[in-house]
Amino acid sequence: MQHAHTIDSAKLDALVARAFGDLSAGYGGVMISIGNRLGLYKAMAGAGPLSARELSARADCAERYVREWLNAQVAGGYVAYHPTSDTYELTPEQALVLADEDSPVFFPSAWAVPASMWADEEKAVEAFRTGKGIPWGDHDGRLACGVAAFYRNAYKASLVPEWLPTLDGVVDKLKSGARVADIGCGHGHSTMLMAEAFPASEFHGFDSHQESLDKARKGAAEVGVSERANFAAARADNYPGKGYDLICFFDALHDMGDPVAAAAHAAKALAPDGTVMLVEPFANDRVEDNISPVARMYYAASTTICCAHAISDGGHLVLGAQAGEARLADVFRKAGFTRFRRAFETPFNLVLEARL
Repeated sequence: MQHAHTIDSAKLDALVARAFGDLSAGYGGVMISIGNRLGLYKAMAGAGPLSARELSARADCAERYVREWLNAQVAGGYVAYHPTSDTYELTPEQALVLADEDSPVFFPSAWAVPASMWADEEKAVEAFRTGKGIPWGDHDGRLACGVAAFYRNAYKASLVPEWLPTLDGVVDKLKSGARVADIGCGHGHSTMLMAEAFPASEFHGFDSHQESLDKARKGAAEVGVSERANFAAARADNYPGKGYDLICFFDALHDMGDPVAAAAHAAKALAPDGTVMLVEPFANDRVEDNISPVARMYYAASTTICCAHAISDGGHLVLGAQAGEARLADVFRKAGFTRFRRAFETPFNLVLEARL
């Protein structure tokens, strides 16, 4: 006999409203990506009120499409509208989020990540059914570019001025001349930021994704740090070199199939009194304490990207992007580290310090 379930109409309405808001955000993300690619936001930044025709001329786009795109931006709260003059304006705050590629709150490039997740949906479905992994390099190409662009500005705003100074004695070593390894460096933005800030030190970026390394080398040449920042293909458990004063894992350890082995190799590669800097997505230790838009985003990406890569990489310990400080501390304890602490935190990241 089936039991009748009473539907709480207020709860149902709230859930439907949330679901529709999420659906609307997905549509809006496509509009944001298009506006970014076409330079529409940049054309509006600092220009004051513009008509649809004026903007289409500035951006060299068709007016009818531009007007409809503008109305979508107004509806989403990303562009201001002046009914009397039928003009549209990008406020200074909106420009920081949508037009300034160097802003720490620039978001359009981040939409490449969910676009890649949709493109890889069939791979994810197959992985769920079989339990097999998906290597980082097998994802849609927008993934690597979107992740690199999204993290680049956050690192630029925080790594040198905020995060490094919280580590015991590290900045002084970097100023006088230290040896640094950046593990899972990707496009090398973190490596290059440190190399620019500390010209007396040498930096070695390691990653297993060759296309990312190619972009890292190109980037280092463009900013003039190639002589002290080099990039090579290597795994986290076998990169070359000893005597590193600082070994960094920037949003990478949780992607690895054997994080304990990676931490153990770091222990062997460290100089006496060396430091491991571990930057991970912010997470509390319990699921019930990770209920937020940030946690939801990280869990979703972790499902199809982070856990999938770790499984493809052996899957000895699949941490996921919401591992939390306690599980991360346990990884380093098993690898032989005796000191582990939270040095800094933001709504998006945990900055952790490990020492032998």
